[in-house]
Amino acid sequence: MDGQMDKRKGTRIDTETGSQMDGIRTEAVDVLIVGGGPAGLAAAVELYHKGIRNILIVEREKQLGGILRQCIHDGFGLTRFGTTLSGPEYAKRFIDEVEELKIPYITDAAVLEVTDTKLVTAATRDGLRQWQAKSVILTMGCRERTRGALGIPGERPTGVFTAGVAQAYINLYNIMPAREVVILGSGDIGMIMARRLTLEGAHVQAVFEIQPYPSGLPRNIEQCLNDYGIPLYLSHTVTAIHGDKRLTGVTISQVDEHFKPIPGTEKEYSCDTLILSVGLIPENELSLDAGVALDGRTKGAVVDEYFQTNVPGIFAAGNVLHVHDLVDFVSMEAENLADSAAEYIQDGGLPDCPVEIKTDRNINHTVPQRISGTRGFKLSMRVNRPMKDCRIVVRQDGVEIAAKKMKKAIPAEMIQMEIKPEQLKTSGNLEVCVE
Repeated sequence: MDGQMDKRKGTRIDTETGSQMDGIRTEAVDVLIVGGGPAGLAAAVELYHKGIRNILIVEREKQLGGILRQCIHDGFGLTRFGTTLSGPEYAKRFIDEVEELKIPYITDAAVLEVTDTKLVTAATRDGLRQWQAKSVILTMGCRERTRGALGIPGERPTGVFTAGVAQAYINLYNIMPAREVVILGSGDIGMIMARRLTLEGAHVQAVFEIQPYPSGLPRNIEQCLNDYGIPLYLSHTVTAIHGDKRLTGVTISQVDEHFKPIPGTEKEYSCDTLILSVGLIPENELSLDAGVALDGRTKGAVVDEYFQTNVPGIFAAGNVLHVHDLVDFVSMEAENLADSAAEYIQDGGLPDCPVEIKTDRNINHTVPQRISGTRGFKLSMRVNRPMKDCRIVVRQDGVEIAAKKMKKAIPAEMIQMEIKPEQLKTSGNLEVCVE
């Protein structure tokens, strides 16, 4: 057999070098990319430009594009493309490149397992398939926190949705899920849905946030809430859900500095829909199966400056690594990863990264978490709480090697710093702090 045609894509996938394992023919690829969203697509295109041709993208949905397919609002692409695009338009730019370059992909295929030897198994329309990869790139994105993660008391009536599910109902399936709405959480998707639901004729009563500060971007507060007269209440949460078959209302309470409801502050809101926008979690079940170590703060992989995990040849980028506030940063991060993955394949490995990056209590996390100390890199981070007129300082062995002045630093906005190679040493951990 000289090869086979993928039915979803007219690109020939060579299987001549494959072997037989457990009754499943195993095909050989240089790079297998798990996820065809903005990170996976950007990585594939950049790998191709770096001379890597034997690539395969495996996507579980019926189409490429990931979550961007349902994000019909604009505001994407200003950093990466220099113009404002809707989510589908942004995704299409990369999809068109993948098609033009004839990079192979399969859709409607769920990856079941990735091993530490980079053997990938997926359930496809044609049954189980396996690939032995030289390198695996994890770009599975993230998922929303659900009601079950919050432990809100009450029955389980219809009408409680995550913001992403409500967005899919309206933008993908043309179904109006709500009329009288309360939103819990000031995440960006929740605020965007406050505007979207209002435009479709629903009445959004308010957005309630348990933190004493908003968790979404300031521009979304202005454009999605303030412009439509939708109030945002901080230090509030839902303490009860009412209704049997359909939601009839919720109880809202103020919370103290420990996020405990304050007795006597309860207020009833009649509504048929509760939208949850209470955070995102990287999709890392496959990463754990492969033996990838996760960071307890990001819930994503621990990576070095090459975006390589602790398992050689397995890389991660995008929202599966750490949740981003801009999709442009997702694609650009994946393109940097692709440079490293190409180097790994062409050179047979990457340098060791023994230098760890530590943080003080004001920094929530950094990416990467370790470096070689021999080359420059981009340091991404978030602060733990809003701060004004501060400096982000990076030191090695007590010596300041980089600093960034900030008029305002908030948890919703990722901070990035360029660290130059001449500033680094190959020994001595880095410490990132706020002054």
